[in-house]
Amino acid sequence: MICVAIGRSRHKHIMAEHQHLAEQGAKMVELRLDYVAGKVNIRRLMAGRPEGCQVIITCRRKEDGGKWPGSEEARLLLLREAIAEGVDYVDLEEDVAGQIPRFGRTKRIVSYHNFRKTPDDLRELHARMSELNPDVIKLATMANDPHDNLRMLEMMQESEIPTVGMCMGDIGTPSRILAGKFGAPFTYATFHHERTLAPGQLSFKQMTEIYNYERIGPNTTVYGVIADPVGHSLSPHVHNAAFQALGIDAVYVPFRVPADALSRFMEDATRLGIRGLSVTIPHKEQIARSLTKVDPAVKSIAAVNTAIFDGPEIVGYNTDYNAAMDCLEMALGEIGADPSPLKGKRVLVLGAGGVARPIVFGLRKRGAAITIASRTLPRAERLANAFEAKAIDWEARHRGTYEVIVNCTPIGMHPNVDESPIQKTFLKPAMLVFDTVYNPESTLLIKDARSRNCATITGVEMFVRQAQLQFFLFTRQEAPAELMRDVLKRAIGPVKFFPPSPPEKEEDIDLPTEELKDGEAPTDEERRRDRPGPPDGTDDE
Repeated sequence: MICVAIGRSRHKHIMAEHQHLAEQGAKMVELRLDYVAGKVNIRRLMAGRPEGCQVIITCRRKEDGGKWPGSEEARLLLLREAIAEGVDYVDLEEDVAGQIPRFGRTKRIVSYHNFRKTPDDLRELHARMSELNPDVIKLATMANDPHDNLRMLEMMQESEIPTVGMCMGDIGTPSRILAGKFGAPFTYATFHHERTLAPGQLSFKQMTEIYNYERIGPNTTVYGVIADPVGHSLSPHVHNAAFQALGIDAVYVPFRVPADALSRFMEDATRLGIRGLSVTIPHKEQIARSLTKVDPAVKSIAAVNTAIFDGPEIVGYNTDYNAAMDCLEMALGEIGADPSPLKGKRVLVLGAGGVARPIVFGLRKRGAAITIASRTLPRAERLANAFEAKAIDWEARHRGTYEVIVNCTPIGMHPNVDESPIQKTFLKPAMLVFDTVYNPESTLLIKDARSRNCATITGVEMFVRQAQLQFFLFTRQEAPAELMRDVLKRAIGPVKFFPPSPPEKEEDIDLPTEELKDGEAPTDEERRRDRPGPPDGTDDE
């Protein structure tokens, strides 16, 4: 169950939001009395409340993250009044719970908040709170490390008293989504994503429409994306929609994992129920240290964008290149044709970062003649040397003759939608132009290319195809491509802005020596079965 927190200054607005939430299916709300301006009238708030929607009354002090402006004596009196009015639950901080006795049918939530950290003595704290006659124990602490989520969730799971445990902040968001899997009687959400009442809180709409929270249970399989930052990722939208459409008991979660926390996170993963991960900046190289096997392509690309947990094995894949090559081959002829329609094509690749590397690998494997132009020439030269390509200075990108142009830079991404990496006059009707930027879908480069009668491939196609390939690795089932495409386009919208990820750093990595053998890795036919559509669940454009 999801408890939706309502914090408004006027009684009529609280009551209106309460009614609206009940109509949207909410079964529980928390009325934050500390947000009310002026004298609080609990009887008015409770009169005519929607049937079937339980109420928690909370009045939080400023030191606990609330807004209560009055005296402590007045606050405690208000909480006693709520109990006398017979509210379903009253929230009592652990240091005052002993001062307010149980009365009537009102249940007691004994709560603890820490906006600085998740205490090391979490279980001892929980044990002390268990002595305060609670019906429910609530702990909300700040997550400073992804391991805090696991400590909170496992503590909650082991408790004999119903416990709502959550970690605040964006690192702690997974604890809110996975609460139901680990036995929480309910979790908290806010009325609207722009009015969060606690750091990292998701809205009721996000919890229901993206994460399908009410269906998450002990047997739900967990997938996710690991990145830093991760809040801009659209992968949860498309993967969770696919799970729901196919009736798969799974949830896809965004995990913000700082670089120095990756190793421990990978050790914690199976205890969180994780079976597969999308991997993006800054972890594509570093994650190799946690793998036991790799797909052969990873050896050449030297980067991983998908990790699959298969019993004791953690297997690394890179599907970026499969997705990009499928897009290009479909536009030029036939996916998987021998020889490839890319063979002998003169290709200009713009950029030399994490997006470009797997694409250059795929192009080289298919016999294309590759020229790389990067705003950092040494980077272009390193990539060119790795794959027997040619590197040129960024200013020289308009001087050659090319049949295919692939933009792997963030130029043209929101909010810089009036920029293009290529001058319009350089584009010729015979060219194929592929822009990996997907927000917006119709970048200035794509618009210019279409106006010059070029064939085009958008970043949305890249994103969805990548999501399809990862979904297949996760579930061994075909993904609903059209659904993924529709969900992605709705998520991007005409005015959405997702900031680009920071530049990916290059580093030398030691990959596992053991590669997947024939029969272990999915075949090309399995991975790409003529699925129309786009790729990337990794968001590193």
